[in-house]
Amino acid sequence: MSVDGAQLWTLNQRLLGVVMDACTGELAELGLETKEFFVLAEVEASPYPAEIATALLLPKTSVTVYVRNLVAKGFVRREIDDADLRRHRLVLTAEGTEARDRALAALAAEYDRRLARITPRDRTELQRILQEMLSPA
Repeated sequence: MSVDGAQLWTLNQRLLGVVMDACTGELAELGLETKEFFVLAEVEASPYPAEIATALLLPKTSVTVYVRNLVAKGFVRREIDDADLRRHRLVLTAEGTEARDRALAALAAEYDRRLARITPRDRTELQRILQEMLSPA
């Protein structure tokens, strides 16, 4: 039996969408829209808006809007980059860290509910497969 890569991609995207949809209420309670959450979650790994755009495959103009919103909500602040005084880097505030952590916990709980449908052995195998797919060729 042949497995179609496009079908697997689609199933994975649907699963992620279902999990995100299930967490929309929790994100809204935190004052976050879905894409704002993704930007917020990426700030520590990619502290510059252009890096965030690249990492999340979002247009730079969209990231600018999300960053502006996150700054206005008090989740992120801009700081002058000591290495290049012309650049600003993004830093999570305490409120931003708390919102990010609570949102991640909500996502993890929903994903865990989905994982509970498969056996522990299958979960271990899924983790192994995903890690293999992410490793350099």
